[in-house]
Amino acid sequence: MDWLLALRPRHWLKNALVFAPAVAAHETSPELYLDAARVFAALTLTASGTYLWNDLLDLPSDRRHQAKRLRPLAAGKVPLRPAAGLGAALVAGGLLGAFLLSAGVGYCVLSYLAVTSVYSLWLKRTVFLDVVALALLFTVRVLAGASATEVALSHWFIAFSMFLFLTLAIVKRQRELYAVSAAGRSASEGRAYAAADLPVLGALGAASSVASVLVLAFYIQSPSVAEQYARPQVLWASCLPLLYWLGRMTLLANRGTVDDDPLVFAMGDAASWLTLITIVAVFLVAL
Repeated sequence: MDWLLALRPRHWLKNALVFAPAVAAHETSPELYLDAARVFAALTLTASGTYLWNDLLDLPSDRRHQAKRLRPLAAGKVPLRPAAGLGAALVAGGLLGAFLLSAGVGYCVLSYLAVTSVYSLWLKRTVFLDVVALALLFTVRVLAGASATEVALSHWFIAFSMFLFLTLAIVKRQRELYAVSAAGRSASEGRAYAAADLPVLGALGAASSVASVLVLAFYIQSPSVAEQYARPQVLWASCLPLLYWLGRMTLLANRGTVDDDPLVFAMGDAASWLTLITIVAVFLVAL
């Protein structure tokens, strides 16, 4: 069980973003979704391997962290050398599986590995570049899915994704800084932020939230929407639920009630599910 927890299975949900391009393009072919599932598996192997390496690099700071000290490696429940070997094997298996699918998918997964490695070694201790890197990692997952299913992504989709994921990355940092502030400390362990940065991060998260909704609004007005939807004007009803959800996540993070990972929190949050169902319903009505 400790070995499984060390692979952070609750974070595998993020890799479901590989299905987003096919869903957004209204694809119904089972073969495309099977290809996306193969990318999901390759990314999951690669990500789990990098999680092990990241925990090995963060051992000193994790052992001093109130919550992270309970992670299997930091708590001494998983031996370090075998964990390093398993991490290497998982990464190798994920990359091999990706390149067997196609060169494009392979390079996407390789890019994911490169960004997450640079993040673990340097970027996570660099102000704001850390959240940009996290947003980029989310976006690479989407690009990997697009490459596997051969779905062309519009510039609207990519811009929307970057702002949306940047908001979620900032929410993650807000939650960490709230814990730092609540513990009476002035700075975050292993990060480049101080407790006093919390209001600024909140403002940046709010700005990114509004930017993502604006991109969605511009997309609704674009000519391509009229070609895909019979009632494109209905799509305007999706903007307010999205703005509500992003604003609520930012506020909850500022209060310290969001889980360390906002997507994991959203999976167990009734308001998040209601928002998702509402937005999906709007897009279905617009078809």
